[in-house]
Amino acid sequence: MGVWDWLTGRDRQEPERVVLPAPPTEDDVRAALDEVAKTLVERNAPPVVRARVQRIDRTIRETLPRLRNLGLASYDGFSVMQTATDYLPEALDAYLRLPRQWADTRPIEGYKTALMILIEQLDLLAATMDKIFDAANREDANALITHGRFLEAKFGHGSSSTLTADGPVPEVPGTDQPPRPTNSLDL
Repeated sequence: MGVWDWLTGRDRQEPERVVLPAPPTEDDVRAALDEVAKTLVERNAPPVVRARVQRIDRTIRETLPRLRNLGLASYDGFSVMQTATDYLPEALDAYLRLPRQWADTRPIEGYKTALMILIEQLDLLAATMDKIFDAANREDANALITHGRFLEAKFGHGSSSTLTADGPVPEVPGTDQPPRPTNSLDL
């Protein structure tokens, strides 16, 4: 190849296309959680570890349907997905590879044993998953509040409304009622 080929681009080769794996789906996340639960049983994890992992598992499973609104590509969705497929299994595997007696009794960092360090990590993951679950639910709660405020502004306060399913409420003499609409189009 000469300089002319290089300048005109005749010697250019198409760059290889990199095929990235598809991001995990909800089913992939559930399968990862099932695998974690299976690992806990097979490798005889201590009850304190199982309880914390079950809390994380439950929160993730409750959060998954809520993430459809936010999307798995959101930061919260990514955090949930990574916790189920990477962070949680990795932390458990690192602990479960250690001999049990040694891991539960020997300090490895300061005065903390491997079990204590794992519990701290699991508590952090659980707290983070709880925050994400709350945030996902708060989105719908805020939408409900906003809609209620719209309806209140449009139709008036709910407890003093004159509308029923059958039409306006008839006036009862001697009671204070809001003014009735003069036009059937006035709500």
